[in-house]
Amino acid sequence: MKYVCPLIAVEDIQKSRKFYEDVLKQEVEMDHGANVAFKGGFAIHDAAHYQGLLGESYPIDIRVKKNFLELYFESEDLNRLQEKLDSINTKFLHRIQEQPWGQRVMRFYDPDGYIIEVGEPLEFVVRRFAQEGFSPEEVSQKSSLPLEFVETVLDQK
Repeated sequence: MKYVCPLIAVEDIQKSRKFYEDVLKQEVEMDHGANVAFKGGFAIHDAAHYQGLLGESYPIDIRVKKNFLELYFESEDLNRLQEKLDSINTKFLHRIQEQPWGQRVMRFYDPDGYIIEVGEPLEFVVRRFAQEGFSPEEVSQKSSLPLEFVETVLDQK
């Protein structure tokens, strides 16, 4: 068996597709009309169409709960993305803030209320800590990243 991707049900497939393409810069891999798969490894599906696929034997509305799922992305320019999200009146759970392991992230809702997290690449965290004077071992401990990863990142300078 091969795991393929998460799929989220959305109210307006075109609105959601535009959000993921224009705002989060995702590229469409396949467009099946009611289902759009992105190269990033997730898909969106028209909620009404999806509900119909489940049939009468599944009477529960699949669109009710959305806060139990988070899609995670990374961006090298969080500040620019936050400005873009502000310009389209995005609802934030929180704006850019540093997590306990040192990564800067923001969390917000997509057009359907799913949680989106965007963080800086972990390589950025390693380099920032190193620039602050931390040894590779201290960076590893502070960030919870394996020492081998930290050393590889620092060797790439």
